[in-house]
Amino acid sequence: MLERFADTARRVVVHAQEEARALEHGHIGTEHLLLGLLRGDTDGAARALDAAGLTLDTARGDVEEFVGRGTAPPGSDKPFTARAKKVLELSLREALQSGHDYIRSEHVLLGLIRETEGTGAQILRRCDVDTADLRRDVMTFLRGPGEPAPETPPLEAQPPAREGPVAERPPETAIERRLSAIEHRLERIERLLRDRPGPGSA
Repeated sequence: MLERFADTARRVVVHAQEEARALEHGHIGTEHLLLGLLRGDTDGAARALDAAGLTLDTARGDVEEFVGRGTAPPGSDKPFTARAKKVLELSLREALQSGHDYIRSEHVLLGLIRETEGTGAQILRRCDVDTADLRRDVMTFLRGPGEPAPETPPLEAQPPAREGPVAERPPETAIERRLSAIEHRLERIERLLRDRPGPGSA
């Protein structure tokens, strides 16, 4: 997965791991991705969230209130939750729809906005962040000054494939293939981490 990540997106993941470790959580969820996005070195994502009025300290307090502190040992493996994986999948879709072959922190933020049920999205709503305005700001930053908006509509607005045995394949089939490969890769990494012998094992 990380082979498609630009430096800013890699930093988001690293920061999310650090935030989960600081809270002693045994997983990396959408709330940790949000905290990772709010760290100051994630470029456009951090700036967009700051402009929306959300600070790292406020989000940290909300995460601790929502989820509480955990009891995971400091060095324990921290798998991504299903919703966090979905955010990363959606970030790839956002990147491809924007015409980029790599994932930036802004794409991760767009993925977080589209994954509406996770703790990260709940914190955005709790802090009265207008996600429609936030998405517009991020897209403007990605396009740069003077560039027109992309013609490709958001995924939700694309017409569904026709039902029945002769239904046409949807236009994002190639994207789905990439997402499936990423999902398999993440599952394999999690299995390897889970099955890895601990310290002192024979």
